[in-house]
Amino acid sequence: MSRTVFQAVIISVAALCSGAALAKVEVQAGQHKTLGRMLVAKVSEDIAPGDYEALLKGIKANPGKYTKKIVMLDSIGGSVSESMRMGRLLRETGFDALVPSTGVCQGSCVYLLAAGHAKTVRGYVGIHRPYYASSDSVHSASAFGPSKATQAAYFKEMQIPPELLEAINSTEPRRMRVLTPAELARYRLK
Repeated sequence: MSRTVFQAVIISVAALCSGAALAKVEVQAGQHKTLGRMLVAKVSEDIAPGDYEALLKGIKANPGKYTKKIVMLDSIGGSVSESMRMGRLLRETGFDALVPSTGVCQGSCVYLLAAGHAKTVRGYVGIHRPYYASSDSVHSASAFGPSKATQAAYFKEMQIPPELLEAINSTEPRRMRVLTPAELARYRLK
């Protein structure tokens, strides 16, 4: 591979890793010197309705075989329902998950991290009970997002211990609980 092509790939991956000017969901293929052909998706900012479609569109726009598929997470969370849809797509299409050292994965972003076949956390992972429009009560969840049973089924599907959902639901929405390395290991998030 020529030096120019390699530099272009590095610049592309660096652009995906950099800050605020990017879209919430971006997918790009590239060639890595030792790893081979890679597909990198980045999910940043607030997860909202429409992000699943953007992720699906990005994946479909980059067909072919890849030696590695990685989703880079730097998100403050958002819609639990949308995160679960995106997570299922990431799992189905064979993505690994990475929270880079400069990134955070908090709130509903944890559902995307849980979907990764392999998980690497270098940044911070924070959890809290979801916000609901009429109150912050878990009992309001069914009207505004997926039920606890639906969330539990999702984590089971992703082979994540049910204790993670218990920890999520025991943390007030206005507080953020940053998971320790031991908790990340216990919840199979790394």
